[in-house]
Amino acid sequence: MTTVNTKEHIIEYFKSGIKNSSNFKIGIEHEKFLFDLKNNKRVDYNKIKLMFDALIEFGWKPTLETGNIIGLNKYGKNITLEPGNQIELSGDKLNNIHDACAESYDYLFELQQVTKKLNIKIVSAGFDPISKLNEIPNNPKKRYEVMTKDMPLGGELSLDMMYRTCGTQLNIDYNSEEDFIKKFKVVNSIVPISIALFANSSIVEKKNSGYLSYRSKVWQNTSRGGLPLLFFDNLNFEKYAEFTINFPILFLESNKKYISGKKYIFKDFMDGKIDEIGNRLPSENDLATHLSTIFTENRLKKYIELRSMDTCGWDCLCSGPAFNVGMLYGNLDEVYELISKWDKDKIINAYLEAPKKGFNTQLMGKDLLYWSSLLLELSNKGLVKRDVLNKSSKNESIFLSHLQTIVKDKITNADHMINKFSENGDLQALYDK
Repeated sequence: MTTVNTKEHIIEYFKSGIKNSSNFKIGIEHEKFLFDLKNNKRVDYNKIKLMFDALIEFGWKPTLETGNIIGLNKYGKNITLEPGNQIELSGDKLNNIHDACAESYDYLFELQQVTKKLNIKIVSAGFDPISKLNEIPNNPKKRYEVMTKDMPLGGELSLDMMYRTCGTQLNIDYNSEEDFIKKFKVVNSIVPISIALFANSSIVEKKNSGYLSYRSKVWQNTSRGGLPLLFFDNLNFEKYAEFTINFPILFLESNKKYISGKKYIFKDFMDGKIDEIGNRLPSENDLATHLSTIFTENRLKKYIELRSMDTCGWDCLCSGPAFNVGMLYGNLDEVYELISKWDKDKIINAYLEAPKKGFNTQLMGKDLLYWSSLLLELSNKGLVKRDVLNKSSKNESIFLSHLQTIVKDKITNADHMINKFSENGDLQALYDK
């Protein structure tokens, strides 16, 4: 296994992600909350085991850790268990939004068969609208023990992030270092717009929180998270490698055990200075683990991971990926030209205000509703240009209709949730139909 003990090794790791444009893939990850219908409480690990057992009948294979089932996999897809027993589907790397959306609906079909049988209800929201933090059960996944202890030291809402948030993530490719630089600048510049457009976490502990995206507020106060100013420079592989090397370690694996990394940065690991693991040097697997515990709004692995969207319902699940793919794969130059005129301090200010103010947040003298509308047009143009058709000869722009309605009506998923729940305070209004 390749040892990673120089900056060049990390740069090469990022370079190995370069793909030909014709081979660009789309990977979607989305999380869901699960509730026991009998008592409106989050499901415990015993119920998860029953659910996973039932999903095995659909051809899923179990993933085990110290004898405990902690996930499932099938044909390049994975279902993983989050700290508070949220479940996440990490989809296969697919060619277009039609395929990615079909994958999500196949998963939903299987999930619905199983959850109905077990009296489990799904909530598609960015933040748990019902439970208090101390009511949420955990599970035996080993890394979460270390994280639960260490994460609050660096951000006061870190445990809320772990146990009470759900997001939709999108993984996209780059065809060169220059292409990465452009795409990374775009995805970081549009974070405030993503927060406003995909806001879907307004209810917290059965009350209106005063935020449209309370999830985003939580992530802004989470250890290892945020939107570093460095991300607005023309960040190349070398600069991201330096950022990675000097970033604190969350945990270390040794003999199938997880050890706190809070005393160390990754450079200490590369220099063989960590006694607890026998001063061994990191492998590419260790690097991959480290990169996946950098919790910034966007991050680099061997692809770019976009992480600023609240989970949304099944009716709009494909809209976030479509919105970003239209811009980043279909119309990058035009979008880049637009955002390159924006001031990074104003973007940061909008990022901090967007969870509460949503579309009313100001950026460069316009509100985020204006920018959402403009970016939607550019995305639509990009999807039309990609011209990837489904069996009915429709292109991927069909998946933008949910967002076009949000912008036209100026009513987000978060507003719908407030209205629906406020009518009678019935918890059933929060569950997926």
